[in-house]
Amino acid sequence: QVQAVESGGGLVQAGGSLRLSCAASGRILSISAMYWYRQVPGKQRERVASITSGGSTDYSDSVRGRFTISRDNAMNMVYLQMNSLKPEDTAVYYCNFLGRESMWQPSRDYWGQGTQVTVSS
Repeated sequence: QVQAVESGGGLVQAGGSLRLSCAASGRILSISAMYWYRQVPGKQRERVASITSGGSTDYSDSVRGRFTISRDNAMNMVYLQMNSLKPEDTAVYYCNFLGRESMWQPSRDYWGQGTQVTVSS
C-alpha cells in the first residue's frame, strides 16, 4: 500500500532554514502533481507550494521567494526547502500527491501524516 511519509520538521529560530522531505513508499506506477500544505490549529489548510511532473512550480504569496519545492521522480520524492523562516511559518506541514498504483486503478490523493515546523522569534 502506498503511503506518503514526511520527515524534516523541527524547531528553528527565525531566519533559519529547514528542509522537508516526503517519500512515496510502496509500489506506485505514476505520480502527477505534488504539493506541500500547512495548517495552523483553528485555520484552514493552506497550499504552500506545488510542482508538476514536468517540474513547473507555484507558490503561495506568503512563501514565494523563501521556499523552494523540488522533486526526484526516480525516487518518488518531493522536498520543501524553507529559508528565512518566520514565526508565522509555524504550522503542521503536509505532503500531498496524486498517484496511480496500477493501470487498472484510478489516480487518487495521498496525504502524509504531517510534520511540525516551529519557528521561534
